[in-house]
Amino acid sequence: MSPELTVSDFDFVLPPELVAQHPATERSGSRLLDGRGLTPADHRFTELPALLQPGDLLVFNDTRVIKARLHGEKATGGSVEALVERVLPQHEVLAHLRASKSPKAGSRVRFADAFDAEVLGRGGPDGSLFHLRFPADPLLLLQAHGHVPLPPYITHDDSADDEARYQTVFARRPGAVAAPTAALHFDEAMLQRLQARGIGQARVTLHVGAGTFQPVRVERLAEHRMHSEWYEVGEDTVAAVARTRAAGGRIVAVGTTALRALESAARGGMLQAAQGETDIFITPGFEFRVADLLLTNFHLPRSTLMMLVSALAGHAHVMALYRHAVEARYRFFSYGDAMLLQRAAG
Repeated sequence: MSPELTVSDFDFVLPPELVAQHPATERSGSRLLDGRGLTPADHRFTELPALLQPGDLLVFNDTRVIKARLHGEKATGGSVEALVERVLPQHEVLAHLRASKSPKAGSRVRFADAFDAEVLGRGGPDGSLFHLRFPADPLLLLQAHGHVPLPPYITHDDSADDEARYQTVFARRPGAVAAPTAALHFDEAMLQRLQARGIGQARVTLHVGAGTFQPVRVERLAEHRMHSEWYEVGEDTVAAVARTRAAGGRIVAVGTTALRALESAARGGMLQAAQGETDIFITPGFEFRVADLLLTNFHLPRSTLMMLVSALAGHAHVMALYRHAVEARYRFFSYGDAMLLQRAAG
């Protein structure tokens, strides 16, 4: 980690109208900024296959966003909003709760006027979450009564369009409360075009948590503590990476979550099959072991994701790319446009 950089070094001015409130009409209809060279190059996302090489390997995060937001009320009548962060065994969950007065252990909250949840107490690594017990399978109850957990910078209530579009076409393993947004640009036609060009595809899983939107509240990067998320990298993906490397191909992480999963599984020095919790914090000076390129959306100022992309492609280069993106009126954040980066030499 570079001791010279502080959170303020990852700040930039973003006109609020550039924050995308809705996705492009078509998944692959967004813009794509090629930031691999010294000079940024403006493209359409449909041009991605031509920007990659036969023999490259795209690594996707196959997590599935759950309808994690619930509205309810306490027995006293006070309103409660819950965001389920983690589904546990025995019908239990860890959740963020917003209420005028926090419910106490032993009390109940009625959600969606459909079911009651028992408050077991506080939980999570720092005790900031609430430990709840649902009366049945939480995933089924959330699917029936929950809402799509749109990010805080999207100002409209979730709709049927969001339910479809705030989810990748290959989402498979439920557990995320935020989408791996770089992968939202891919549709079946794009996946087929990439395959036809000889570009491989592999999967990892990282269940994106609500902490991805939490601001960094300290100025010195070394003092920030990352939230923990569950991930898995399987033997098949490890083998696909090895085959790609042996043949001279490049590893392209689709999104910061895929990159974090890969680099978490390589913390021992080489990529190995792994699963568990990761709180990996990637900042300038990080030694990348797996990812050669990164396809990513545009991130929040002063965020840990700005630090991650700067670690990969170089801080000065990334900040220059963001200045270009603002000037060229790219669309930002979850429903916005994409950028292609490559690992800086050295």
